[in-house]
Amino acid sequence: MWSSTHRVRVLKSLERDAFPMIGNRPVTEIQPPELLAVIRKVEARDALDVASRILQRCSSVFRYAIQTGQATINPATELKGALRTRRVTHVPSISREELPSLIKAINGYDGHPITKHALRFLLFTFVRPGELRGAKWDELDLLSKEWRIPSERMKMGTEHIVPPSDQSISIIEDLRPYTSTAELMFHSDRSRTKPISENTMTYALYRLGYKGRATPHGFRATASSILNEQGFTPDANYPI
Repeated sequence: MWSSTHRVRVLKSLERDAFPMIGNRPVTEIQPPELLAVIRKVEARDALDVASRILQRCSSVFRYAIQTGQATINPATELKGALRTRRVTHVPSISREELPSLIKAINGYDGHPITKHALRFLLFTFVRPGELRGAKWDELDLLSKEWRIPSERMKMGTEHIVPPSDQSISIIEDLRPYTSTAELMFHSDRSRTKPISENTMTYALYRLGYKGRATPHGFRATASSILNEQGFTPDANYPI
């Protein structure tokens, strides 16, 4: 059963990307080319993951219509293979067995404290580096244990809520003396109004001996592999 938050997210995505083109059309009249036009419009803004999700959600609507006797065909099934796919570029990531050594190395990093805490926080949240770099103090609600990343900073274009673990909260408290008087949690050493660069974190990993072995973006791949091995659903981090 969907949570109320997930239901709202799904409905909003359909209202934004599907309803303007086919929302007022009877399900029995919508043909594959019409649905494909909806998908192509989403793809045109390079939101390929969103396009895939919209197609899945539309397919669910048609499937329900068939199950309840309101339709006999699902035009979404005719679009198999029609979606554009993004060329996958594999980034260096460490294995589960190497993770304890990486954590120990980062905890012992003797470079700038903001860089150190950025890497530590990234390890425990495995968000995209760009989402972390733009993190602002007012996005945090430690009483509710929520970090709300606004939609404009998310690849999927929807707000994402990260529940910080106790370890993450401890890192946040360690960071406060360095940046809490600024808007950005992880600002540049040269400017309080500009975020730390991804290269800064990458170079820190180089200094720790992980050149070619680990990157900030690779933390997500490591987390994904470990969680998948543990049986977690792939949708737990970014739901459909």
